[in-house]
Amino acid sequence: MTLPVLAITSGEPAGIGPDICLDLAAAELPCHCVVLGDKTLLQRRAADLGKKVAIRDYDASVAPVHGVLDVWHIPLNAPCEAGRLNAENSQYVLELLDTALESVQNGTFAAMVSAPLHKGIINDAGVPFCGHTEYFAEKSGAEQVVMMLVGGGLRVALVTTHLPLKDIATAITQPLVESVATILHRDLRTKFGIENPRILVTGLNPHAGEGGHLGREEIEVIMPALKNLQTQGIEVSGPYPADTLFQPSMLQGFDAVLAMYHDQGLPVLKYASFGKGVNITLGLPFVRTSVDHGTALDLAGTGKADSGSLIVAVDTALAMVRNHKH
Repeated sequence: MTLPVLAITSGEPAGIGPDICLDLAAAELPCHCVVLGDKTLLQRRAADLGKKVAIRDYDASVAPVHGVLDVWHIPLNAPCEAGRLNAENSQYVLELLDTALESVQNGTFAAMVSAPLHKGIINDAGVPFCGHTEYFAEKSGAEQVVMMLVGGGLRVALVTTHLPLKDIATAITQPLVESVATILHRDLRTKFGIENPRILVTGLNPHAGEGGHLGREEIEVIMPALKNLQTQGIEVSGPYPADTLFQPSMLQGFDAVLAMYHDQGLPVLKYASFGKGVNITLGLPFVRTSVDHGTALDLAGTGKADSGSLIVAVDTALAMVRNHKH
């Protein structure tokens, strides 16, 4: 049986991305993982960590071997030291993303999985960069994408992502809520195999606005959006107060939660699953997952980095590939 081939971008070279990618060589996974990164960097990091990993150039005609890491070599722009950011390598990080994107779109890979990168150092290099989610949306021509994290028995998608808190209320409009919920519903069906997804929706304000006394976004924006979605056959319920929504009695029987902003939905999920969670970009014309953590510069090269989230991200991508219906 031919195994699905997945692209793994190794992320910020000074972070833990290379460290955790090395663990894929020994992981028991029903797929072929190909790490995109600098081969010499990976070899040196393996030596520094005392990991016995054989590294070879990726050859599509050669089957994967346990204990061997297949690498699509992309050279660093500048020398790299674990834990020390270097803006000169920002273009290298973007080349990893561009190569993976092109290769998953042309069918070389069945999906892509991303190790963490450092948004700040890319911006410091003079390249405006908001994150993987926004970058892949623009580069792939996706009309709109949605960030969803999975872990701890939860699926949490976001109406808004990386925005300052002061800008969120203005950003949340009825068309946005409707379009995000529609993408979430569609991808739960086509990439997760859930025939009739059921979605719980949070309010924006404390107590979901307390009948308009603590804000009117629920009344004027969210409720009309949910009513429109329901007329289209999309099973959405809410808006519910976020502080009481995340409990077993509320979540039972539902497939996902749609939260209004980043720090409303994700703290709960990350508390339940940190180190084992997965970040998924919905709305793309391909499957893309990522780890649920950052570059952890202080752990790079120390041997203390946990590859659990990367392994789960690979497993999740593989499951999505198998469930994918166009």
